Amino acid sequence: MAAELRLGGAALVLALLFSISSHFSLLTVSCSPQDIQILNAERRIDLSSHIIKVFLTLKIENTGTSPVSEVLLAFPPTAVDHVALVKAAVTAGKRKKKTYLPLDVKPTAQPNAPNGAKFFSISLLNLLGKGETATLEVLYELTHSLEPFPAEISQSESQLVYYRDSALLLSPYYIKQQTTFIRTPSTKVESFTKLESTNRVGTELKYGPYSDRAPYSFSPIIVHFENNNPFAVVEELVREVEISHWGSLQITENYKLVHAGARHKGVFSRVEFQSRPAQSGVSSFKRILARLPPRVHSVYYRDNIGNISSSHLRTDYQKSELEIEPRYPLFGGWKATFVIGYVLPLQEFLFESSDGRRYLNFTFGCPLINTVVDKLTIKVVLPEGSKDPSVVTPFPVEQHLETKYSYLDVVGRTVVVLEKENVVPEHNSPFQVYYNFKPIFMLAEPLMLVIAFFLFFVASIAYMHIDLSLSK
Repeated sequence: MAAELRLGGAALVLALLFSISSHFSLLTVSCSPQDIQILNAERRIDLSSHIIKVFLTLKIENTGTSPVSEVLLAFPPTAVDHVALVKAAVTAGKRKKKTYLPLDVKPTAQPNAPNGAKFFSISLLNLLGKGETATLEVLYELTHSLEPFPAEISQSESQLVYYRDSALLLSPYYIKQQTTFIRTPSTKVESFTKLESTNRVGTELKYGPYSDRAPYSFSPIIVHFENNNPFAVVEELVREVEISHWGSLQITENYKLVHAGARHKGVFSRVEFQSRPAQSGVSSFKRILARLPPRVHSVYYRDNIGNISSSHLRTDYQKSELEIEPRYPLFGGWKATFVIGYVLPLQEFLFESSDGRRYLNFTFGCPLINTVVDKLTIKVVLPEGSKDPSVVTPFPVEQHLETKYSYLDVVGRTVVVLEKENVVPEHNSPFQVYYNFKPIFMLAEPLMLVIAFFLFFVASIAYMHIDLSLSK
């Protein structure tokens, strides 16, 4: 009995040692703000559109004793809801031989973050050892981050907006040196915050370089400038992609478009708008471009009133461009609702995988260029009889299944519904919908037509027989 107790105690001690060693091995690759310092940070902010693009170059160094597996990217709480996209890559090589290897980026929680800052975690391809350095290239985009001021303008006024940020990069790491560049659409800048080491040349503002900044340093700045570029925002886009194994892909897109800039005040004068286009309604837009896949046909553009003829379609073997013009120019706060539809050849988008499953390879996002979509819903209507659908997307989306009934359907068609908010042009990436389908189901609709014609023929013969009997 005593021997068994000794063996049990030894096993318990070994288990505890194994648990402690495993926990320690996990700690060795964890990342804490004290393990990393940023040797140089260069941030370039592009304000030429209503979609703000920020290009960030970080040269990091592991100053700790343990390998590092991730790098944290911080955002103030007022900006995190406007972050539409975050991409990161690590650079290898120099100059012409430089390559970019994409990195995985995902939101992460840091409970001890000051002032409610939010974080994204950038996973490194290889562990960064003690004393080693790496250069990261980060792109993130912000939407609804330009504040019109004044909030209302007349037809003849230009649009002025505020941009609020920090001259210092918000980061959980010590930064040895950093510089921020801000590019405006034009040289018409009403005002900007002047700090130490502030310089303006043409359309570019420069803050820095600043040296030896502690973690979470923040220096608020405001730039008040002119931006007359179209603030085109699609409040809601429902895009239906219907697959027909008889050779076509039918696309129907329902848009709710709004001009999200400074609201228009006063009375709209079309005479002034047409006679003085350079001065009247400079912040409005009367046309927008949609980039469609090549070899598109049967294109239509209509609203609740009917077909809109003010559109131009240009096609070639690489792309198709549809220039659409609403019935009236869009000023700040004005809205337009319309539908775009077209047909594509099925063989260029539907394929068969190695395991025998069929899959649709199509583009996620909105075809309207330089447009923000507040809510995008994509409905992929599978042929009747499709089973076990699955979706592969390059980023997280909400998804669920529905059922749709069309002409001659018996059990209905499975609809894969994908939903995402805050969509920008960078989200125009391919996604795939896989499903199982038996070819015998392609005969369902022809059989229904044959049965319908047969029943109609029988009913007609019976009716004629009754009619002749009554006439006799």
